[in-house]
Amino acid sequence: MTKVFLRLLILMCSFSLFAQDYFPSNTGVKSKNTNYTALTNATIYVSPTEVLNNATLLIKDGKVVNVGTSVNIPKNTTTIDVSGKTIYPSFIDVYTTFGVKTPERGGNGPRYGASRSGFYWNDHVMPEQDVMSSFKYDSKSASELHQLGFGVVNTHMPDGIVRGTGALIALNNDADNSLRVVDGETTQHFSFRKSVKSRQSYPSSIMGSMALLRQMYNDAKWYASGNVDTKDLSLEALNKNTSLLQIFEAGSRANLLRADKVGDESNVQYTIVGGGDEYERINEVKQTNATIILPIDFKLAYDVENAHLASTLSLSDMRAWNQEPHNPRLLAENGINFALTTHGLKSKKSFKTNLLKAIESGLSKQKALEALTTVPASLLGKSDVLGTLKAGSYANFLITSGDIFEKNTKLFENWVQGEAHVIEDMNTKDIDGDYTFKLAGEDYKLSISESTSKPSAKLESGDHQLGSKLNYANDWVNLTFKTADSTKSEFIRVVANAANSNSLNGKAILPNGNELSFFASKASSNEQDDSKKKDKKDSEASNESMSPITYPNLAFGFTEQPKSETLLFKNATVWTNEKDGVLENTDLLIKNGKISKIGKNLSDKNATEIDATGKHITAGIIDEHSHIAAASINEGGQNSSAEVTIEDVIDDEDINIYRNLAGGVTSIQILHGSANPIGGRSAIIKLKWGESAEDLIYDNSPKFIKFALGENVKQSRSSRNERFPQSRMGVEQVFVDYFTRAKAYDDAKKSGKPYRKDYEMEVLAEILNKERFISCHSYVQSEINMLMKVAEQFNFNINTFTHILEGYKVADKMKDHGVGGSTFSDWWAYKYEVNDAIPYNASIMHNAGVITAINSDDAEMARRLNQEAAKSVKYGNVSEEDALKFVTLNPAKLLHLDDRVGSLKVGKDADVVLWSDHPLSVYAKAEKTIIEGVTYFDLERDKQMRAAIKKEKSELINIMLQEKNKGLKTQPIQKKEKELLHCDSMDGEHTTHHH
Repeated sequence: MTKVFLRLLILMCSFSLFAQDYFPSNTGVKSKNTNYTALTNATIYVSPTEVLNNATLLIKDGKVVNVGTSVNIPKNTTTIDVSGKTIYPSFIDVYTTFGVKTPERGGNGPRYGASRSGFYWNDHVMPEQDVMSSFKYDSKSASELHQLGFGVVNTHMPDGIVRGTGALIALNNDADNSLRVVDGETTQHFSFRKSVKSRQSYPSSIMGSMALLRQMYNDAKWYASGNVDTKDLSLEALNKNTSLLQIFEAGSRANLLRADKVGDESNVQYTIVGGGDEYERINEVKQTNATIILPIDFKLAYDVENAHLASTLSLSDMRAWNQEPHNPRLLAENGINFALTTHGLKSKKSFKTNLLKAIESGLSKQKALEALTTVPASLLGKSDVLGTLKAGSYANFLITSGDIFEKNTKLFENWVQGEAHVIEDMNTKDIDGDYTFKLAGEDYKLSISESTSKPSAKLESGDHQLGSKLNYANDWVNLTFKTADSTKSEFIRVVANAANSNSLNGKAILPNGNELSFFASKASSNEQDDSKKKDKKDSEASNESMSPITYPNLAFGFTEQPKSETLLFKNATVWTNEKDGVLENTDLLIKNGKISKIGKNLSDKNATEIDATGKHITAGIIDEHSHIAAASINEGGQNSSAEVTIEDVIDDEDINIYRNLAGGVTSIQILHGSANPIGGRSAIIKLKWGESAEDLIYDNSPKFIKFALGENVKQSRSSRNERFPQSRMGVEQVFVDYFTRAKAYDDAKKSGKPYRKDYEMEVLAEILNKERFISCHSYVQSEINMLMKVAEQFNFNINTFTHILEGYKVADKMKDHGVGGSTFSDWWAYKYEVNDAIPYNASIMHNAGVITAINSDDAEMARRLNQEAAKSVKYGNVSEEDALKFVTLNPAKLLHLDDRVGSLKVGKDADVVLWSDHPLSVYAKAEKTIIEGVTYFDLERDKQMRAAIKKEKSELINIMLQEKNKGLKTQPIQKKEKELLHCDSMDGEHTTHHH
């Protein structure tokens, strides 16, 4: 009762604190609380690295006055004895939407211009948005966060690519915003996700969001230099907010690296909200130098009892369940700074469970506490008042029964700004534990939990679990439970005193009204400790084994990246694609990533010899038109998207890279799609399975861009038909207009006068200056002629017509213009403008002197491009050597890479395929696919990998079954089908990118 009275006294004395002192009051005499409050005899974590035993915390006016083992307590101090308790600084969540209602989606259908004036030209850029204008304190959510240990949260509006400023809020349910708002402007927020409030179509992809951000930063600099006569409130706010913490919501490891790339180019160091999969490329994450705001939304185990459904689970999803809890530990071990957040959790209640799982998986308790206190305080620039309990800090602290990172530790109170928020009454005796008793000849086992907050009981008799209800107050237990006789609905009532810590004493009233004495004995602490140790041991047994991380981290990934080797192939049939033609019984030496020698009777003492008798060696296959290994294909929000690049969205974890390698493919051009006349820039990559996205890109890569003609760009199959152009004539006008503008831009740039940098115009000017090459999606001869004439009008040449299914009609004009053709072998009639396609197209263009290639435009067909090339032998009598060049040397020429790849010549890159049979045969298998001397695909190694994958999946399934048998939650299996991207594929809601 004494402590209850003291608490009321503190509350009464503090009412006046929550009215600003210059506001008029009509409620009586104004007074200020001048009392101190001292919490004594506690174990106090002043900070994660400073712990005091038997210490005192002295607070006044919502701040810490002193902390130590010999604190001088002033007179009239309210003293609270917390002997046996532990005090921690309360937690800080730097990334929430607390008190903010997410906007609703506004309208349907695309819009191609901004809906606002006086702001930036793109609606999804809203740095002027102030979260406080829509903030409404939510006591219910605050109470939920109190129970998790949080005292302060940073909140923001989760809408748009640039989302405006966030604010720091103290979760003080007893105050108003004049006190609760620690700082109304703390952070500036970004994402790759568009605003739901605007229908503006651009951007419609991750790469479009990246391009928009780059342009925005350049425009902000231009605006700040006083070069713009009009007012732009968005750019003014962006420039004003540069001193704030810049937080980027990425949501995945891949998007984290993309966000950092944009930041580096714009001299902005983002603090990045991760996705929990950073462990997959931990070194790359470390190189960003970013602090990570880390969600701990760990996957549940899958319900794998149905063997058929379990067989559909991907290894990457199964690994993610096993590996994700180790992510915080791996970040800490690699020196990566991170703060923990509740963001992403479907239920906030799972935060502690997941945090303890991370600790079980090796995260140190000190690092966990830092990630919840000192790190977020430092990020927000509030280390002087938050994150510790040093003098001058806010009196934000937790009172617990012990180590806060232990499962059974109770959180009693969460003090915010000197105000106590009671979670559990710490003066109520804790009677949690296991009890045994005998009643009317029956043995019972009683387990009580949460006795200090919401008491509950579990009662067993023999093999039966009995329904029960327990009430506990003032040291008295009232227990009602059903009898073990299931044929009757009868109840036994118990009233017992819990004054003795080790037993319950009282009486039991049987269904017939007879009363019996009742005595329940509590299991000894040693017995309970043994039980806890067993549970902990079982838990550790399921967590200690982390599945190995591979590169990439999915099936067929490498535990270690394969190295370049010195390889000597003996006695092969070598298809050189050079003047030497096809060489029988010939040796080929690969050394230092290059083709070193070709000839007979070669030797090298350091080489691994491979008997290639009866086998064939060719240059690696090159796919001029591919859409694999990319997270985005189309940016269709505008009729020109020259500012975007596929290099921004390379997906280094696409299994189709490995599958293409199995078909002998070593290089591809990942083209933008055909959603608009002027598409985005290409990425030309080598299929170095397991390497990072950036390391796949060719060094000094030739510059390419995708253009498109025909039905797709004029939106023939669109239900809305709102965007220009809507006709083939309009397509031509788009090209003329944009090249005219690009020429004017280039002239201004070359004049030496100040100019506004425009990424779109920069790229188009590169075309005019013959520094960038066009690969154009094309079908109908009239449009093919049109684009060649437009190019000639502006004094450049089209590099490649891709698809070009009517190329046979204009092959002579193509030859005269100097453009190449990259076509399908025999696709036809899949849409109206393809009706005139013929399988002789490739041979006719080839015979006319056009550099001709055969491409896939399809992940599956790319695995058998050697067979697609062979069709030209049938349709047109192309020689076998020339047919093979359609998928090797000729695409290398079209991509301006023939000095490096495409043929077997001494000094060229060792991009080589060893075939089991004639390379144009349907029976030929790629036994080894080698890039720069590294064997990225090996048929024998593939067999070993399949066995290892089967074994690993079986082990993970067994662990998941153990989880379910222990009563832990599982999730149902949902079969996933990976979407194969094509020319017309559009992004969905481009927030994250997973396997």
